[in-house]
Amino acid sequence: MIPLAEQDRSRWDQTEISEGLALLTAALSKGSIGAYQLQAAIAAVHDEAAWSEDTDWPQILALYELLKCMSDNPMVTLNHAIAAAMVHGPSKGLELLKALDSDARIAGQHHLDAVRAHLLEMAGDPQAAITHYRIAASRTASVPEQRYLMMQAARLSERATSTGRAVPRTSK
Repeated sequence: MIPLAEQDRSRWDQTEISEGLALLTAALSKGSIGAYQLQAAIAAVHDEAAWSEDTDWPQILALYELLKCMSDNPMVTLNHAIAAAMVHGPSKGLELLKALDSDARIAGQHHLDAVRAHLLEMAGDPQAAITHYRIAASRTASVPEQRYLMMQAARLSERATSTGRAVPRTSK
């Protein structure tokens, strides 16, 4: 689990990316756009940015808004919230996540808490972020994901400790 912002994009397979872009261009030229084409277009926008900070988040947000119209998939809603946070700020993303709290298909899964933790960290609330990183770690069976999420919580906890801010422990 390596967030896009932390990935070394120079290690991405440019041959595969070029092939994917050619296939996407061919599919889009046929005029019928479906969920798979939109997902490929989102990936293509990420691929076009040499650096994470160069990502065209407004375009990704617009593509997710189209995809949401086609799909009632909670992962689409989750990713839409991330894109909205990248365009409009973490508060907007956190607001959009609330709709997923009552969606049985994703509520209680680690993805929701991991994204919430990341957005809370972006919003400047390290204590809440630590809590949600720890909850997310407790909800995944993947050991690498557990380690990553606990490392994020520990990183924030160390930072808070070094600044003299108390960090609550959670039982989860």
